[in-house]
Amino acid sequence: MTPIAVIDFETTGLSPTSGDRATEIAIVLLEGTKVVARFQSLMNAGVRIPAFIESYTGISNDMIRTAPPAAQVMGDAARFVRGARLVAHNASFDRRFWSAELSRLGDGHEDHPFACTMLLSRRLYPQAGSYRLGSLAAFHAIPSAGRAHRAMADAEVAAALLSRIRGDIQRDYEVPEVSHDLLVKVQRSPRKDVPKAIQGYFEELRKIEASTSNEPSR
Repeated sequence: MTPIAVIDFETTGLSPTSGDRATEIAIVLLEGTKVVARFQSLMNAGVRIPAFIESYTGISNDMIRTAPPAAQVMGDAARFVRGARLVAHNASFDRRFWSAELSRLGDGHEDHPFACTMLLSRRLYPQAGSYRLGSLAAFHAIPSAGRAHRAMADAEVAAALLSRIRGDIQRDYEVPEVSHDLLVKVQRSPRKDVPKAIQGYFEELRKIEASTSNEPSR
């Protein structure tokens, strides 16, 4: 099974296009539902953290001053996730910073799609009410992993939420495995079309497998 890397960033603001930078990254590496490795680091991007962000995340300018350079941390993070598929909660946010920080390294990177536990929860749990990570954790009785809005605590909760999502899809739709590709397909489907999307995914897999098995051997 291809490993999955659940990523969370803390940043100086909402958008790298406005000059905001990452201040912390955490990654939880999963094989199936088992956590097999973790990566976490503060990073110094040479950008001052606004006071309200310091209060929100608990990450101060003094903490960042002695942190390793952002380029070093992101290089290590890219090597850590090599070969894994990527997931985040509210993934459009984390994907922007992942791409922006890696692009600064100047050596190119693969821009794989992120699966998003927030979008997936919107499709699968209409009764949840709120789709913030903390609210979904409470809805599913997932325990806290530390202070919210610190990268590792949030990545741990998002990883537990992902395992719950995969288990619910597997049980409710009676499918043998919930791959990253299937998660991306589900999150891109309207809620009412989720059953059809899952059925179509496995029908397409069967066609591919049949086509491959019918190819003449060389």
